[in-house]
Amino acid sequence: MSRSADMSADTWILTAQCPSRLGTVDVVTRFLKESGCYITEQQSFDDRLVDRFFIRTEFIPQDADFDAEAFQASFAARAGEFEMVFELTSPGARIPVVIMVSKADHCLNDLLYRYRTGQLSIEIRAVVSNHPDLEGLATWHGLPYHHFPITPETKPEQEAQVARVIEETGAELVILARYMQVLSSDMCEKLSGRAINIHHSLLPGFKGAKPYHQAYEKGVKLVGATAHYINDDLDEGPIITQAVEAVSHADYPEDLVAKGRDIECLALAKAVALHVERRVFLHARRTVIFER
Repeated sequence: MSRSADMSADTWILTAQCPSRLGTVDVVTRFLKESGCYITEQQSFDDRLVDRFFIRTEFIPQDADFDAEAFQASFAARAGEFEMVFELTSPGARIPVVIMVSKADHCLNDLLYRYRTGQLSIEIRAVVSNHPDLEGLATWHGLPYHHFPITPETKPEQEAQVARVIEETGAELVILARYMQVLSSDMCEKLSGRAINIHHSLLPGFKGAKPYHQAYEKGVKLVGATAHYINDDLDEGPIITQAVEAVSHADYPEDLVAKGRDIECLALAKAVALHVERRVFLHARRTVIFER
């Protein structure tokens, strides 16, 4: 799922975006050459419909005494000419994360396994839930578990508790691993661009209870999942990744549920990996994804 374990311990990542202008690739590559940095991977995209340029570069400094602060200060002066917004990520950076869950454990269990085996460059700081059911799983992994029950009347108070955990843990990313509550507009705004959700993708769109059972009744031929950033439109945030699997008349409702769970795990893990490896660029309501 992730190349993180295979990347050189000396590899830095430079990501940037700016208005489309002549010389946008050159300003990055020329600066890296002048700074004595060897480029190991580079991807770029110019979106002609919105006149926006995106670039992601992995590089290894040839100077053992590489000064990241001086590098950023010098590049900022050069990038300013292009109105370029950039970010420099250090080697081996592990993104602090809070995971939110309800009762279903498949996505949480998958993320914890990938975290434990080093497949994801994340540092899980806490697990938050509106139910007590998964506390044992979190505790077994040595993670703090916060149970904040929620009712329509207590939702503002509950979300304030969740926001406090996110702030106190310094989480840069929130993963909704089958958290079965709709976040308020205020919470969506606070977490804009740094909260990933997962949900099933079925055609037609089956809402409400037991969507896979509804899909079985309609004889669907594909089940799938979508991982996306949250926004104030329910399940309609900027998409990071989608996955599908063919099914047939021989698959009963329980088979669709099992396949759906597997696909949800895969899609969510891939989305998290793309995010933490700085391969996702957000612009307006769309994403630019630089696959491996």
